[in-house]
Amino acid sequence: MSPTDHPFDPSLDLVIEREIDVPPHLVWAAWTTPEHVKQWFTPKPFETAECEIDLRPGGIFRVVMRSPEGEELDQGAGCILEVVEHRRLAWTAALGPGWRPVESDLPFSAIITMEPSGAGTRYRAVAVHGTKALKDRHEEAGFQEGWGAMTDQLVEFARRL
Repeated sequence: MSPTDHPFDPSLDLVIEREIDVPPHLVWAAWTTPEHVKQWFTPKPFETAECEIDLRPGGIFRVVMRSPEGEELDQGAGCILEVVEHRRLAWTAALGPGWRPVESDLPFSAIITMEPSGAGTRYRAVAVHGTKALKDRHEEAGFQEGWGAMTDQLVEFARRL
């Protein structure tokens, strides 16, 4: 079973799903190219100051956000779990590169799927949590608003690729 084969559990998982008018290969490029990620990943007015991706299982997925006041917020070095070109990208904040366990304020895994849908993509981003308390904390921190804004920014950016 791969990370993306897990069943969605509404008591533990959060999801953003959309039909978007961008083909999967452009969504993939936006998600997997560090210079592209820096253009859309962080909800405005924040920005992504740094992005590092080693696109292989066990590789790094890391972003540093910058507030409008200039404060840098390192989100930590996560671990890529699965790479299926133009279809799925999964990473976790519960592990660091090389599958090393890390301490995390909000350990979760992200599963991003891109399925062809007409000329566009059926896009799904799932945040998987180990406990209801962690899921609730992520939701209360603004998951829907933040990841929703990220998705809007992703679509806007990918349209220009």
